[in-house]
Amino acid sequence: MTEPRPSPPEEAIPVLHVRDAATAAAWYARLGFVRQWEHRFEPGFPVFAEVARGPVRLFLSEHLGDARPDTLVYLRVRDVDAVAAEFGAEPVDAPWAREVELRDPDGNRLRVGTPHPEA
Repeated sequence: MTEPRPSPPEEAIPVLHVRDAATAAAWYARLGFVRQWEHRFEPGFPVFAEVARGPVRLFLSEHLGDARPDTLVYLRVRDVDAVAAEFGAEPVDAPWAREVELRDPDGNRLRVGTPHPEA
């Protein structure tokens, strides 16, 4: 008798609209994301892809209507200063975290933060 397969973890995965999934995946690689897979229904059709940074996942979709431009995703990281340095951005201190706001090549906004120890 085989053991039942464990249920996958419950999670929310943001979907971001991108014009070119390869270009977007390369930009997200600068944040430590790694391309996991991509899907096309047929050659020449839009790409739907997944990138992951440890347990954090994002879907990148070239499909029109999957997501709106200018979406905001909040990403908690251990070292926001390293992220800011990679992008030449200046982090700011908010009451809850040290943060930097970035825009991907398609205009999606990422607010990246490291919570203050007391937060």
